[in-house]
Amino acid sequence: MEVCWQIQRPASLRPVFQEKGRLKINTSTGFLPRPKSCSFSTIASLENQYNSNGFLHQITASADFSRKKQGRMAAPGPKSSSPRGFGRRTTVGSSQKRAQKKNGEKDSNATSTVTNEVLGVTKLPEAKVDVQKQDSVASGERNVLDRSESEDGIDRLDKKATKDDALLEQKLKVEREYLRRQEIEALAEESLARGDRMFVHPLTVKPDEDIEVFFNRNLSTLNYEPDILIMGAFNDWRWKSFTRRLEKTWIHGDWWSCLLHIPKEAYKMDFVFFNGQSVYDNNDSKDFCVDVKGGMDKVEFENFLLEEKWREQEKLAKEEAERERQEEEKRRVEARKAAIEADRAQAKAETQKRREMLQPALQKAVISAENVWYIGPSDLKVEDKVKLYYNKSSGPLANSKEIWLHGGFNNWADGLSIVEKLVDAELKVNPKSGDWWFTEVIVPDGALVIDWVFADGPPNGAVLYDNNSHQDFHALVPRRTPEETYWLEEENLMFKKLQEERRLKEEAIRVKMEKTARLKAEAKERTLKKFLLSQKDVVYTEPLEIQAGSPVTVFYNPSNTVLNGKPEVWFRGSFNRWTHRLGPLPPQKMEAADDGSSHMKTSAKVPLDAYMMDFVFSEREDGGIFDNRNGLDYHLPVVGGIAKEPPLHVVHIAVEMAPIAKVGGLGDVVTSLSRAVQELNHNVDIIFPKYDCLKHNFVKDLQFNRSYHWGGTEIKVWHGKVEGLSVYFLDPQNGLFQRGCVYGCADDAGRFGFFCHAALEFLLQGGLHPDILHCHDWSSAPVSWLFKDHYTHYGLIKTRVVFTIHNLEFGANAIGKAMTFADRATTASLKKFSFRISVTTTRWFTLGFFF
Repeated sequence: MEVCWQIQRPASLRPVFQEKGRLKINTSTGFLPRPKSCSFSTIASLENQYNSNGFLHQITASADFSRKKQGRMAAPGPKSSSPRGFGRRTTVGSSQKRAQKKNGEKDSNATSTVTNEVLGVTKLPEAKVDVQKQDSVASGERNVLDRSESEDGIDRLDKKATKDDALLEQKLKVEREYLRRQEIEALAEESLARGDRMFVHPLTVKPDEDIEVFFNRNLSTLNYEPDILIMGAFNDWRWKSFTRRLEKTWIHGDWWSCLLHIPKEAYKMDFVFFNGQSVYDNNDSKDFCVDVKGGMDKVEFENFLLEEKWREQEKLAKEEAERERQEEEKRRVEARKAAIEADRAQAKAETQKRREMLQPALQKAVISAENVWYIGPSDLKVEDKVKLYYNKSSGPLANSKEIWLHGGFNNWADGLSIVEKLVDAELKVNPKSGDWWFTEVIVPDGALVIDWVFADGPPNGAVLYDNNSHQDFHALVPRRTPEETYWLEEENLMFKKLQEERRLKEEAIRVKMEKTARLKAEAKERTLKKFLLSQKDVVYTEPLEIQAGSPVTVFYNPSNTVLNGKPEVWFRGSFNRWTHRLGPLPPQKMEAADDGSSHMKTSAKVPLDAYMMDFVFSEREDGGIFDNRNGLDYHLPVVGGIAKEPPLHVVHIAVEMAPIAKVGGLGDVVTSLSRAVQELNHNVDIIFPKYDCLKHNFVKDLQFNRSYHWGGTEIKVWHGKVEGLSVYFLDPQNGLFQRGCVYGCADDAGRFGFFCHAALEFLLQGGLHPDILHCHDWSSAPVSWLFKDHYTHYGLIKTRVVFTIHNLEFGANAIGKAMTFADRATTASLKKFSFRISVTTTRWFTLGFFF
């Protein structure tokens, strides 16, 4: 196996390029006897010993050698897992043996001499190689070579240079292997002296390089195991795990080894040895570890992992988006296919219905009625303009001054579609035939029958009609196509009509959805921007929207805070609600802003895994007076990070909810606010009384959940969905909510007080630990003090109570008491309902307005 080793100047190798085909080797050799024992100190002086007593070469090489061999000599160590230098192999490689056999005894002796000299057996005599014929200056005679002799000489010289190059390369390889073994043996002896059962070579482990791990089986729990393997990873077992088999080495003392490559991201290698099954040597449960010098540190590696995770998330997001697009395309194709089939079926059904409705008119239709009406020309066709004649004297309109035609087609399928006034025909074909009048009618495409009546005036102005004794008049329109073909064409026309109607409807829905989404995003962006700008007189950032992985500058105006007039202002910050893995940032002294205002500024780098930036201000580096926003701290959202804020669990306890039991605006707030918070990817539940007057048609998937006992009665719990919100309905079996109403009972205060206590008991017994309990108005105000008095010491420690006032006209005492116990109080106004909902939602859940 070939081994690459970097010699620490055991010999002076100075390639000097001369004319082509000339190789000159001047060698002065010495021999350093192999010591029986060698320590690190002897290795440190090894180079000096070799320079003074060992090999000292001056090598003159041809330009061809430099060009052909330089790449191989400068190649780095192998990055494979195969061990090098194992076993009891000879130092003369197989390539050298082949060269000996090929080039004859002379070459073999020369190679053997070099090899023995390297191993300390003999010295290589000084040699000088002259490969070019020179002119004889002394005699003045010229030896002129013909072209063939010159070419043969050059070929011989090239072959000789190639042999010498191979010989030199083999010699250097043997020297490197010899030095490597000497150094490893010294390390092994020193490790044994200290009682260490493993070491690595080289001692300084660097990233992106190969190392050898050596392990002494005699000193280990694996003493009698035939197989030795190493299992490990890098950077506290977090990066690129590996398993390799160790091989027996030439070193005395039962040493085993394997070759490993150190990745460029490593700052530490962690590993254990085992037999491939269940017997381990894990350094007395502490594992083995080797530090890597010159590579990443822990912080850089964490950032590297974040970048890798960020890239992986981007890749997964693209793949997920593509998968969703394909699934959406598949759903769209399937929906389109189903819609086509539905429209086809509907067109067929409607065409069949029209056909059935038209049958009576077809049966009654005639070409003409003798002495009453006729059509000219008699062979009328579709889209022809024909004249319809009527004998006024044949019916009840004989004395009318005006004659009007009210008509349609296909048994009045499209209603009244023909309104024409008849004129006197002045036709005296047969004086006894009567008084004939006529009008022109265009027969539309698709008409099989013309239907009409005669009247003495236009629609809504006629009094007297001739409707053929309530049968109407029907004229048959001749068709040139068979009946079945006609109805098939009608079915296709109907299908196209339905398809166009569906397309227009879907387009309108799509436009509406896009508009709604755009307006919603714009409203959210405006609300966020409005909030960020609303505190600009105290704090703002550049950029206004903080991006993960980018620097941000924080501007602070102490003149409007408790730090007004302080000579210094210090910034103290962190990320992710002060829980970031890197801990808090070092305190930074703020400097005056460049805009001439009273603001001060400082900058910080936002990590990739940040979703929230948290900070406070102080008057000194070590503390003093703080501006921490009255104990709430400053929190600003970070966008574009790989980490997302964990969702909050919000539970509303209320007695009104739209649309299932709404009396006033409270019900609207509970539903709308819950939906807004849920759209921000938080988990929302509502606990609600199960009135007997609930509008159950608005409750989806209502089913029994559980039951529990409290207050001397059984309380059944039902669960359902209202407007997409999770609602738990409490149904106490004492009948408190079987009154047929929400309010209006004499014991309303007692009823709702029981409900508040039962709701908290439901959370406790159900093991639910919400982040926020939100109670509303006087009816659920008892939650605030009942929670603080009875439940904060029973596992609901992290829960905070928010109380919202809706109407101060009722229950003022309960509202005042709730304001005292709640962690946060807000108000809701119907006039500013939508604005307050969006701002409240943004502050609490998006900007960290959470305690």
